[in-house]
Amino acid sequence: MDKIDRISRPGWKRNSLTPKTTTFPCPGCEHNVDLGERGINGLFRNFTLETIVERYRQAARAATAIMCDLCKPPPQESTKSCMDCSASYCNECFKIYHPWGTVKAQHEYVGPTTNFRPKILMCPEHETERINMYCELCRRPVCHLCKLGGNHSNHRVTTMSTAYKTLKEKLSKDIDYLIGKEGQVKSQISELNLLMKETECNGERAKEEAITHFEKLFEILEERKSSVLRAIDASKKLRLDKFQTQVEEYQGLLENNGLVGYAQEVLKETDQSCFVQTAKQLHLRIHKATESLKSFRPAAQTSFEDYVVNTSKQTELLGELSFFSSGIDVPEINEDQSKVYNNALINWHHPEKDKADSYVLEYRKINKDEEMMPWNEIEVCGTSKVVSDLEENCHYAFRVRAYKGSICSPCSRELILHTPPAPVFSFLFDEKCGYNNEHLLLNLKRDRVESRAGFNILLAAERIQVGYYTSLDYIIGDIGITKGKHFWAFRVEPYSYLVKVGVASSDKLQEWLHSPRDAVSPRYEQDSGHDSGSEDACFDSSQPFTLVTLGMKKFFIPKSPTSNEPENRVLPMPTSIGIFLDYDKGRVSFYDMDHMKCLYERQVDCSHTMYPAFALMGSGGIQLEEPITAKYLDYHEDM
Repeated sequence: MDKIDRISRPGWKRNSLTPKTTTFPCPGCEHNVDLGERGINGLFRNFTLETIVERYRQAARAATAIMCDLCKPPPQESTKSCMDCSASYCNECFKIYHPWGTVKAQHEYVGPTTNFRPKILMCPEHETERINMYCELCRRPVCHLCKLGGNHSNHRVTTMSTAYKTLKEKLSKDIDYLIGKEGQVKSQISELNLLMKETECNGERAKEEAITHFEKLFEILEERKSSVLRAIDASKKLRLDKFQTQVEEYQGLLENNGLVGYAQEVLKETDQSCFVQTAKQLHLRIHKATESLKSFRPAAQTSFEDYVVNTSKQTELLGELSFFSSGIDVPEINEDQSKVYNNALINWHHPEKDKADSYVLEYRKINKDEEMMPWNEIEVCGTSKVVSDLEENCHYAFRVRAYKGSICSPCSRELILHTPPAPVFSFLFDEKCGYNNEHLLLNLKRDRVESRAGFNILLAAERIQVGYYTSLDYIIGDIGITKGKHFWAFRVEPYSYLVKVGVASSDKLQEWLHSPRDAVSPRYEQDSGHDSGSEDACFDSSQPFTLVTLGMKKFFIPKSPTSNEPENRVLPMPTSIGIFLDYDKGRVSFYDMDHMKCLYERQVDCSHTMYPAFALMGSGGIQLEEPITAKYLDYHEDM
């Protein structure tokens, strides 16, 4: 109800050229339906449903009478309500205020009610026109203006009375057929009740069998666990015994202990023959102990690397543990067609598409500490799905399985996607501020711009010998940023010669877009940003713009303002490029959208309104990334 109340309000406009449209989830297929700028106000009123609801309301209010609105206190119980006067009357008051022979006597009156909404169906396209025709092609009521010059001008229409008669006859015939089949319906209901009981019994039996299988697995795991622990304990005991023996041997080398103590006592022997007899063997033992001190080596290893249990294969098998597939192949996620932007779009294909009734898409967040989060499940009828409400700057795992009746296939291999670091910032190219229509070509949707190296640039090139330099053609976004974190993405065409992308402040854009182009050479105007290497030169640690250069399938990383160390500044140009602006912290970052990897970041002065900025020279093209919605999904499926 909150969402209905929200979308029923008048739509607002982002600017004069970009109206805000309203989407509402279809209760049948769960896809978002575009209701247009008027929102829910552009839909037909369902008078039939209103009448049914009012009928039940009257039955519920039967115990509570509706009082006359015109009676003097105490009011009498009303007997009828006037739809034109929007009031309820008792018999006496109705005669007084609706005298016979006057205009009010022609008013429409009904039984006592509190619902005085006018029962007139108006055209959503032409709000002042009544519905009086029926379009047979679109199967919906229309007005005469829709037929004369609207969307139904070439459609076949019929009168409302003819459509009413035809549809009422069909509906009455279908209802009579259903009533005539009442016995068959009752029989089928009984059969369904039996099937429900059988399903309940079979389900309990299947649960018991599943528990038995898992208990067997638990027994095997417990047995293997005990065996492995016994082996580790035996090895530990053997090694500790060896260490203990070695410790005792070395303790004998201490003074007044063991071997050394015995040798000290032998040295006290004064009888030469007895001393020689004993000292010979004792000397060998002392010599051996001395050698062991020189080459100390532990009697055993402390590491148990050989006793690490390898469960990777078993873990993978257990992760795919499922029911017998009965010939249902495992679906495969299409990594090339799956992507993440403001939402995640997951596409998959199934070798036996006709054999699967439905699919279940599972996804979960992957924490940095590798904590296992529970899987979220979405039932899908097709082979693609848009997943929304994902957290920013997080990794998510996706997998899908197929269902045929009550049998499901094993899960597909997981696909890992990284969400953008900030909410997606939606904008279009501004066709007014600084747009050069001689060099730049903007499409009607204003989400794609191309630069053509045409005849004008060829003529300008003749002036090079007198100091003229061909400048960049700028175009900016139609919305500025004054706070918060924002992320947007776009594609630069591979054939582009030179393209600059980034952000710039409003005052800097005025300086660029309103300065005479022929006055000076932009190459020597260090702050202008026109030169392909200007932002690579020595600049302040924080400036009111940041642009990076792309072209010839390369991405050029600007030089660091604080370091002159050589580095690899030329990278392959990503298929899609993202820009992350943190206005509050004054920081801009450039991302490879394919891997959501930051390629370059630096400080930027955000003391003024910041705009997405683009510049082109020579042949080139820029396509803004389209936000992922259910409408986006349907469009690409049609394509």
